[in-house]
Amino acid sequence: MPIKKSDLYSSLWASCDELRGGMEPSEYKDYVLFMLFIKYVSDKYAGDEYAPLVIPPGASFEDMKALKGKPDIGDRINTRIIQPLIEANSSSLSHSDFPDFNDPKKLGEGKERQDKLTNLIAIFEDPALDFSDNRAEHDDILGDAYEYLMRHFAQDSGKSKGQFYTPAEVSRTIAQLIGIGPHNTNRQTTAYDPTCGSGSLLLKVAAEAVNKITLYGQEVSATTAGLARMNMILHDFPDASVQSGNTLADPKFKDGERLKTFDYVVANPPFSDKAWGSGLTPDADPFQRFAWGVPPAKQGDYAYLLHIIRSLKASGKGACILPHGVLFRGNAEAAIRRQLVDSGYLVGIVGLPANLFYGTGIPACILVLDKDNATARRGIFMIDASKGFLKDGNKNRLREQDIHRIVDTFRKAQDVPGYARMVGFDEIRSARNDYNLNLPRYIESSAAEDLQDIEGHLLGGIPQRDVDALQAYWDTMPALRQALFESAGRPGYLQLTRPQAKVKSAILGHPEFQAFQTTVATLHARWEQDIRPTLAGFGEGGHPKQFIHAVSESLLAAYAHAPLLDAYTVYQHLMDYWAQTMQDDAYLLAADGWKAEPTVITNKKGKATGWTCDLVPKPLVVARYYAVEQQALDAASAALDSAVSALEALEEEHSGEDMAFAGFDRVTAALVKDRIREIGKDPDGAEELGVLKQWLALTDEVVKLKKHLKALDVELDAQVLAKYPQLSVADIQALVVDDKWLATLSAAVQGEVERVSQTLTRRVKELAERYDAPLPQLAEQVKELESKVAGHLAKMGFAWN
Repeated sequence: MPIKKSDLYSSLWASCDELRGGMEPSEYKDYVLFMLFIKYVSDKYAGDEYAPLVIPPGASFEDMKALKGKPDIGDRINTRIIQPLIEANSSSLSHSDFPDFNDPKKLGEGKERQDKLTNLIAIFEDPALDFSDNRAEHDDILGDAYEYLMRHFAQDSGKSKGQFYTPAEVSRTIAQLIGIGPHNTNRQTTAYDPTCGSGSLLLKVAAEAVNKITLYGQEVSATTAGLARMNMILHDFPDASVQSGNTLADPKFKDGERLKTFDYVVANPPFSDKAWGSGLTPDADPFQRFAWGVPPAKQGDYAYLLHIIRSLKASGKGACILPHGVLFRGNAEAAIRRQLVDSGYLVGIVGLPANLFYGTGIPACILVLDKDNATARRGIFMIDASKGFLKDGNKNRLREQDIHRIVDTFRKAQDVPGYARMVGFDEIRSARNDYNLNLPRYIESSAAEDLQDIEGHLLGGIPQRDVDALQAYWDTMPALRQALFESAGRPGYLQLTRPQAKVKSAILGHPEFQAFQTTVATLHARWEQDIRPTLAGFGEGGHPKQFIHAVSESLLAAYAHAPLLDAYTVYQHLMDYWAQTMQDDAYLLAADGWKAEPTVITNKKGKATGWTCDLVPKPLVVARYYAVEQQALDAASAALDSAVSALEALEEEHSGEDMAFAGFDRVTAALVKDRIREIGKDPDGAEELGVLKQWLALTDEVVKLKKHLKALDVELDAQVLAKYPQLSVADIQALVVDDKWLATLSAAVQGEVERVSQTLTRRVKELAERYDAPLPQLAEQVKELESKVAGHLAKMGFAWN
């Protein structure tokens, strides 16, 4: 049974619950991540003589299972599992990489520790967590799960413990900005992160390279360096060199007496590190990293940047995340910034949204470096991407469309008003700017103010400039403007040609808007036709990430010139659907191919309660093959609802004092029959008797309808279940590709088309309402009302002046 990412994530997070209480998230993560590590390497490498990691006899996850329930389980894990594993892999693993499974402070004493560890092992025994058929090289499903845990631990750990993780979205952005890819990499290509944390940023660079490259990382925390080493192994980079130690005071990667240099260097160093100079004498630095100047004692941002620059080869490329202050702070940092600009190494700056990182809420920026051809550079490409993000809990997060927009704009080096600009060195060096790189100096990104027009309020009429501001719509639908607006009787002002209530229908019914809808529908249909072979061609052994990359890029290209639609927004719909549903489908297909095999759902006691099929859910089969049966079921359901409503209405109507159901705490058939017998043949009770008999009749009808509905449901359920073995590969592909994937995306695009009409309608009506009643008209209305009030007062004997 292949692993679904969503199931894997939920199982892993459940394992955390076994350890909550005695430890902070930053501590129990070590235990959960080790369990993930040992389970994965046991499934993948046990018995493989060519494996990059040796699993010695007696030290696999299977051997760990045998320790469940043992009073000394913690000590045995330490001595019989971890110790042999370290000894067999001394070049890549060390004691500092692993937690102490016998620690009473974290895991409790005696029975408490025994139960915690037994339950933790049991979670990873779940057959759903069998990694033997889910190779990391097939899209790093385990590496992704590892990052899922790292992100959640960072989020739960708060400010003091969150610095070890760089959000995956930011890491991917950096990896793409530095331009690494399959065309310029091989095994000899080197990438380095001097503050690598858990290694996520470095691994994102490796993922962009596609080809195997050589990775190097250094991390000041020995424990976090251990996490990084395990992360490298889970991502199939067992040969990566990750060292622990202070990068500035004791860099581990050297060529003799000089720093080792690399093809690519990336980093997310601690912001404004106040202890950066600890153990270091900058003026006498043996590696000459501070020739451009010494950073302030309590602000180490430039210290890390200078280390990165010194660690780049003559044609090397890099990127570093730093707080915005490095762009404009003065004194020693201003002197270094001047040297940085003049060197030509700084090729770009990307301003990021605030509150992306777990350790801080301040906004940061990415400084993109490129030593190649630096002397010929004539400017710095700047992007203000601070407005593009999604609010996610108490943090912000870059969306897929935000990443793509940043990278596309940077690669094209194309000016985009309010977003991006190529800024020449002359402007940066001018007396006005004096090497200040603060993005607002060069990019005006604030939204245009919606100005009120005084003349419009005084004399009426919609300002023409406000209508002109909707030019994007008029470029596509020029006649629609003429249909909606006419002159207000004086230059520069317009009025609606129809009542406000009819604006939306005028837009929707206009031939140009209908032509726009047809254009988008035709464009989407053409894309569906072109992409369907790719969708249907994906299957067993496929690579989900390569698959979604091909599909999403084709969608983005198809909508690149679509009128009035933002291609990146359409792209985001696909990527959201990928994360919610399509990704799990792809992993199921990659493991098993085009098979639709229902699985039985059981309760806690093991009793079957139903069935399900993740790849081809029941509603898809019903809609395609059993529409008539479903209509009968829907009709029966509607009839039942109607009968229940009639019964409830009857009870409510006759529940008052001295009425048929007066005194009933709850109306039941037994009580109603008893009441009927009490009334007997009393002629005074004829009306009440009729109500009670009507209630019984309605109750009988409800019971019959429920039985009928259940019978139809059971029959349809059996028919659908029997249909699955009869489905051919082509049938399954039609259900998944056409009825599930493409239908969902088509609905999302239609929603964007509707948004165009809604946005235009809302703005037109807003402008019309704003200037609908000019001041003279309002003054006249006030006079009329005053006159009416005065008249009423006079009738009551009061005078009003």
